[in-house]
Amino acid sequence: MFTLDHRIERDSILIAELPLSQLRLQNDQRYPWLVLVPKVEGAKEVHELKVDEAQQLLKESNVVANALAIVTGCKKVNIANLGNVVEQLHWHVVARFENDLTWPGPIWGIGEAECWEQKKRLTFVESLLKEIQSNQEIKVFPA
Repeated sequence: MFTLDHRIERDSILIAELPLSQLRLQNDQRYPWLVLVPKVEGAKEVHELKVDEAQQLLKESNVVANALAIVTGCKKVNIANLGNVVEQLHWHVVARFENDLTWPGPIWGIGEAECWEQKKRLTFVESLLKEIQSNQEIKVFPA
């Protein structure tokens, strides 16, 4: 049975279920910041996944990153798998802009998170999910 780490649950909002992963929105409107969490109990590293699971995670991250780039018009999409604080396997997918708070440096541990305003969040999520669903490479089940 899949159990989500309480820190990921606390800091993000479930926006969709993908075939392998939960797609979550980090609750920090400073950055369009998504988190993919494979629903594989006990997975801490990509190399611990079965080959088909690892391939599915890559497919999902590509579809999500592409949708994020289209919706935001960002300069760069950063995809990161750190796991030093939260061991549960999760990938950050972050839209970056030359005028964001920490460009070109990392976003980790800088300042305080700013929770999404509900209307802004709903508009962003709706646009993102519409773009992901138009890809047709993966099935999306909105939360």
